[in-house]
Amino acid sequence: MAQNGTTENGVTGANGDGSPPMPFPQPVKVQEIRHTKIFINNEWHTSLKGKTFQTFNPATGVQICEVEEADKTMETIDTGKPFLHSYFIDLDGSIKTLRYYAGWADKIHGKTMPVGKCLCAWNFPLLMFMWKVAPALCCGNTVVIKPAEQTPLTALHVGSLIKEAGFPPGVVNIVPGFGPTAGAAIASHMGIDKVAFTGSTKVGQLIKEAAAKSNLKRVTLELGGKNPCIVFADSDLQLAVEETQKGAFFNQGQCCTAASRVFVEEQVYEEFVRHSVESAKTIVIGDPLDPRTSHGPQIDQKQFDKILELIDSGKKEGAKLECGGVAMEDTGLYIQPTVFSHVKDHMRIAKEEIFGPVQCIFRFKSQQEAIERANSTEYGLASAVFTRNLDRALSVSAALETGTVWVNCYNALHAQAPFGGYKMSGNGRELGEYALAEYSEVKAVTIKLTEAL
Repeated sequence: MAQNGTTENGVTGANGDGSPPMPFPQPVKVQEIRHTKIFINNEWHTSLKGKTFQTFNPATGVQICEVEEADKTMETIDTGKPFLHSYFIDLDGSIKTLRYYAGWADKIHGKTMPVGKCLCAWNFPLLMFMWKVAPALCCGNTVVIKPAEQTPLTALHVGSLIKEAGFPPGVVNIVPGFGPTAGAAIASHMGIDKVAFTGSTKVGQLIKEAAAKSNLKRVTLELGGKNPCIVFADSDLQLAVEETQKGAFFNQGQCCTAASRVFVEEQVYEEFVRHSVESAKTIVIGDPLDPRTSHGPQIDQKQFDKILELIDSGKKEGAKLECGGVAMEDTGLYIQPTVFSHVKDHMRIAKEEIFGPVQCIFRFKSQQEAIERANSTEYGLASAVFTRNLDRALSVSAALETGTVWVNCYNALHAQAPFGGYKMSGNGRELGEYALAEYSEVKAVTIKLTEAL
């Protein structure tokens, strides 16, 4: 999928300035898309109804190919995310997830029974594929994957690798399609015992409803978030600025863990805002296949329009637009990294999941106030605390109503650590040992012996 090489300026070493930490392959800008059909029983099939749907490159708006309905560079072309993110985060995380669960496969000794189907999000199509398939296969399940209609190409390419690796027919099946048709069919299918879904809260509710009305299949949901970061005055302010900016703008803000609400103690509020604006203005926006790019386009026109509408609502409701807030004039669905200050809790940008490059900065006076406001949301996926006081870090972490709390860091995800949310952010856990329970069932067998031992 890519050729070996280094950056144009020869930078290959880790030096803390954002340059690649090791030699990396150059992206192949002209991709040959080989796999666009449905993958079932290790064979490629056309849709029974002959239907196809289009998938587009969000950086250019150009159609990539048509996919029958039912690699790294490919991930970048399909999603619009920067190539280095696809290579060093998505691909690397996928490999580590597979290796982690491969180590579990021979350690599940008769305590559980497999339950074995998975619906993946468009923002991390390869990584979400592996987060679900790896523990499912480890527990002995067969799997049906429906990739998001916006980003089906990576999953279909993985199907070809699965066949090449020698998987038996029918173990992994990939069925591209739309949520209201293919997704709904999976959620309501009487022969499916488990569904795992990553995506919006609204769709998650529909899946759980369909599961309840069919065979009461088990459902795990990893849904939306409105994730708070609490920055105390005693924190390393530069570190807090860097981590919250990465959290807000990583993957163009199209991340369920996006650090969209940053609560800053009033003593350092103005300084924090100033440094955040300066940092946001240095973000390199451009062609996702250019290794120098750190910020690509949004996924599609619908998401692009939603983000701009919410930005406009923030301005109308009285938040101060510090930088960004507009679309780029060039081709593609680009939105400048946006920072709002003086945001109030009642504003739409403070309450709704934007799923775009928008950072909202709030002011707080006391620790208790920060905790209460951070928890004042229907979501509960992730949060962060920035402080040098360990006692404070532990007490605030315990009080935050989120499935994950990061202290003096952000988006520190590992295959070994469970990930999932509270409240409307979903239920169940992915990654770590906890994920194995989601793909297995406990059975008790009692035997009466005919003779006493």
